Amino acid sequence: MSTQTDRYESAVARYLEAWNANGAEALGKAVAAAWTPDGRYTDPLAEVRGHEQIAALIAGAHEQFPGFAFRLSGAVDGHHDTARFSWELVSEADGSAPVAGFDVITLDGEGRIRSVLGFLDRVPAGA
Repeated sequence: MSTQTDRYESAVARYLEAWNANGAEALGKAVAAAWTPDGRYTDPLAEVRGHEQIAALIAGAHEQFPGFAFRLSGAVDGHHDTARFSWELVSEADGSAPVAGFDVITLDGEGRIRSVLGFLDRVPAGA
């Protein structure tokens, strides 16, 4: 595995840790570890910037989907300062995955996320 591949996989692991963090303190620490202070997150449903707004977005997803966790689905692919990966939102109770998508992240020189462009491939009606 190349150093670049390690860099991408580490960034995605921190990203998923943030999305799966429980409690305000843990979430704040995970967001700070994953994103630059002015990091951005954009998908069809949201556009936020900075640690506070990103943490609030993630907390909202936890409220909307209690008992679910984000999981990587497939390999992380990247080049230069950009990586892409697919994910699913999986029920811890029954293993179903009603939400799925893929994200493209841009990293800074230290491997922290500067921006996320998210795409939703599967979303339940009314979500």
